[in-house]
Amino acid sequence: MNHYPDPPNPQPDGGTTALDAPPREILNEDILKPELLAQNAPGLETLVKLLNQPALARVYIYICYWGPVSPPEVMDELDLSKSTAYEYVDRLVKLGFIERNESTRPQQLTAEPVILVEQHVPIIITPTVLHAFALKEIDEDVEYFVDRHGIGKLVAALRGAGLHYAGKMTQRMIANEIDVRDTEAMMIIYALVPALAVGREHDPYFDYLFPDVQDEMDLPDLEEQETTPAQPDREE
Repeated sequence: MNHYPDPPNPQPDGGTTALDAPPREILNEDILKPELLAQNAPGLETLVKLLNQPALARVYIYICYWGPVSPPEVMDELDLSKSTAYEYVDRLVKLGFIERNESTRPQQLTAEPVILVEQHVPIIITPTVLHAFALKEIDEDVEYFVDRHGIGKLVAALRGAGLHYAGKMTQRMIANEIDVRDTEAMMIIYALVPALAVGREHDPYFDYLFPDVQDEMDLPDLEEQETTPAQPDREE
């Protein structure tokens, strides 16, 4: 997956200012080599699988943010059965999203942050976006919003929520920008607090979504929400 060093600033609707056709000079024959396109394809395809399966995305985010962790920690912290936890871990290992160190007992799991930035479509996917989507598994408001409006508007709402908590946009403005009802905007803005709060601390690509307001967000207290993948409570 390409990692663009200087992506354009995302807009509240989830897009960017680069809405025109990309300059011809960047679409050279080197970029469009079938060999290069083929090399990049598996990364996009596997990322799409996470975006289609919030349960897997939730396990990935937990390991990404808090690893190294053991499968029993995944099971306990995410309230999964043993068989389900190991099934999800096995699938994520096969997809290449997590690494498993079997030289220790219990085995230890780690995951690198992923990023997909396509500045001319535009698309921005980071762990914060995957976390927002993963909340669909445990938050009825996120589930409702994604089922009704899709993941594209969820990303737009995530961007809008960040702007809202930075004092840049009202809930009504966001509702108008992304074309949802005022009540839906209010609901999803609050529901996405865990993704914003944890992402700001642990997503190395957080500034790709919020280059302008990442340090200005005044977020609600997470103690009131139990949808955050909390850090494992390890004994000293």
